Amino acid sequence: MGGWIVAIIVGGVAGWLASLVMNRDASMGIFLNIVVGCVGSVVGNLIAGPLLGISGSVQEFSITGLLVAVLGAVVLLGIVNLIRRGKVR
Repeated sequence: MGGWIVAIIVGGVAGWLASLVMNRDASMGIFLNIVVGCVGSVVGNLIAGPLLGISGSVQEFSITGLLVAVLGAVVLLGIVNLIRRGKVR
């Protein structure tokens, strides 16, 4: 049960950091930050695992897990921007 609470908190922080990097902070609320951070963790593990040999989970707090989640969330927001606007930023 505690893992889900940690995942929500770390996912929210990761989503918020990614939204700052991608200049989308004003258009996203806390719920979208949590969703982007948690989904970004999955995307980040798919990218960082095979390419860099690292992985991290947002269910157990670690700096590696947070960085992987932020990386994945930035990639996810970049893809969303590309689909919506035709450009990454």
